[in-house]
Amino acid sequence: MEHYVITIARGFGSGGKEIGSRLAERLGIPCYESQILRMASEYSGINERLFNEADERLKSRKKFLGYLKKVPFTSIAEPYMKAFTSDVNLFNIQSQIIRQLVMSESCVIIGKCADYVLRSYPNVISIYIEAPREACLKSIMNKMGVDADEAAKMIEKTDKYRADYYNYYTQGGIWTNPVNYDMTLNSARVGRENCVDVIEQYIKLKFGRSSECI
Repeated sequence: MEHYVITIARGFGSGGKEIGSRLAERLGIPCYESQILRMASEYSGINERLFNEADERLKSRKKFLGYLKKVPFTSIAEPYMKAFTSDVNLFNIQSQIIRQLVMSESCVIIGKCADYVLRSYPNVISIYIEAPREACLKSIMNKMGVDADEAAKMIEKTDKYRADYYNYYTQGGIWTNPVNYDMTLNSARVGRENCVDVIEQYIKLKFGRSSECI
């Protein structure tokens, strides 16, 4: 196998982004998160601001259903179409970038429903990182310099948004469903660096120790 992709979904405060970044550094491959929005902008010619805004909000359910009628989740609208800058079309363009990555290079992708977008590709490993609330609170308090109450609010808001975002763009998928992933790791029990070790070993297990991808 010439290349592979590792997708990382994560609960807020679980250290999933850190784990994904460490894994990419160890393997000597790129790690993509917000960069995908810039790449989607360059690919489509649509202002990157619109991709960022769509990534940070969800339309009402009523508007969402209207977009579904205009733009299927499996195609990209043409520039002359009214739906060209709709949130669904922006997601479709973003997904196209992710599919191009899986065909062209080895990398780690953080978030962006990448596990769902790449679910049919054999050279993909999808990981979900979670941790108990106490561990997430401590992590956010240390990283963001906030108290426990504020950290709790941030965790609740961010995890709800991520769950809603996943449900919205996968048309009913459940973000935390373990069936979506090759494995789920508790970073508080395993340890973040050990999570990197486990994923690296799983890559070897899934693709074979003699594989060129490791």
